[in-house]
Amino acid sequence: MSFRDLPSVERLLQRATKLEAMYGRPLTLEAIRDRLDAAREAIREGEPPPEEGILIEEAHKTLELWLTPTLRPVINATGVIIHTNLGRAPLSKTARQAMIDVAGSYSTLEYNLKRGVRGKREDHAEELLTRLTGGEAAFVVNNNAAAVLLALTAMARRKEVIVSRSQLIEIGGGFRIPDIMKQSGAKLVEVGTTNRTHLRDYEAAIHERTGLILRAHHSNFKIIGFTTEPSLGELVDLGKRHDIPVLDDLGSGALLDTVQFGLGHEPMVQESMEAGASLVAFSGDKLLGGPQAGIIIGKKSFVDRLRKHPLARAVRPDKLCLAALVATLTHYLRDAAVQEIPIWQMIAAPLDQLQTRSETWAKRLGQGEVISGRSTVGGGSLPEETLPTSMLALSVKYPNAFTSHLRKADPPIIARIEDDRVVLDPRTVLVEQEEDLLRALTELL
Repeated sequence: MSFRDLPSVERLLQRATKLEAMYGRPLTLEAIRDRLDAAREAIREGEPPPEEGILIEEAHKTLELWLTPTLRPVINATGVIIHTNLGRAPLSKTARQAMIDVAGSYSTLEYNLKRGVRGKREDHAEELLTRLTGGEAAFVVNNNAAAVLLALTAMARRKEVIVSRSQLIEIGGGFRIPDIMKQSGAKLVEVGTTNRTHLRDYEAAIHERTGLILRAHHSNFKIIGFTTEPSLGELVDLGKRHDIPVLDDLGSGALLDTVQFGLGHEPMVQESMEAGASLVAFSGDKLLGGPQAGIIIGKKSFVDRLRKHPLARAVRPDKLCLAALVATLTHYLRDAAVQEIPIWQMIAAPLDQLQTRSETWAKRLGQGEVISGRSTVGGGSLPEETLPTSMLALSVKYPNAFTSHLRKADPPIIARIEDDRVVLDPRTVLVEQEEDLLRALTELL
């Protein structure tokens, strides 16, 4: 056997007319050459040359592999509601439709219909945000890290920013307050200690080069025990006495009180506004339940400074983000967030409803045990806070191999392993995904 026993590229192309019709000639040609190279390597190792039909089949598999998107919808059965690795907050049906509507045609992104002249993209969400939060003005960028960077750059470049040592946070993806501060051109001034910072520590650090006081929400951790920090209201009063603005980095962006759902209290955007913060920055895709976005609200004079800064153009949101954000904000204005926004539906889901779903799954599969468990909010929100849930636990011989097969399903299913059992939490499984989940489980079991 030798390389001469392999068919030519042209011969394989003539047999691969269906592939060429599906994938185009250039890519089909590349896949055939790829498989021929692999066949030559196999011949060098002493293997016989594959048949033409096998080469065509392998080329087909190669093309499918190349063109299968890596960004795919998945079924989240982990019980982590705002799962950072799985895209954070799923959007409401209305928000998804709004994105489709503006994506499929031209839009009024930067066009004023009433006047027939160029408009501003920030106008679409600003009035909704100010009405919801009580801020004088609002500005949207592409994520909260960009919002904080823009605020620091526009407000305190070449100046000093005072922040408590207990708030020098790092969140997922390597967002670190000291690094963002350095990138903005502001100088970080740490005050207090890890567990205790007093108002007098801030006051002692103020001088003529102080440009900003920053409060950063702890987000994904808690400091407990012998601790103290000044309230936002106290920092605002201090800032007023010295004519220094206060930036509140809230992160999670809660517009609803989480206590009503049996959770601890997550600082709300409205509370920061009522406390008098000059600027408040928060995310669109965490507890707000919308698309990835960074939202800045506050005093009009300060928001206008951010709006006019050259960096603002580099971090601006696109039309799809704005369409989904506007739709999401409208749910809040209509007092329908809990009914329409998926993460609030999940947070508010009654325990008996979750138990019924788990029991239905067990009955459909003919196996599995319904057990009590805890769901988590995730997304750097409400650390250590959990919600009671009812889950389906499956006893399988090789749990890791089983979850690996679940990830290969279509759509992929992400579950977790507890006590050597595969556990699926219905709280984070969308109702419209249940049939796909049960079909994949049935096939595996």
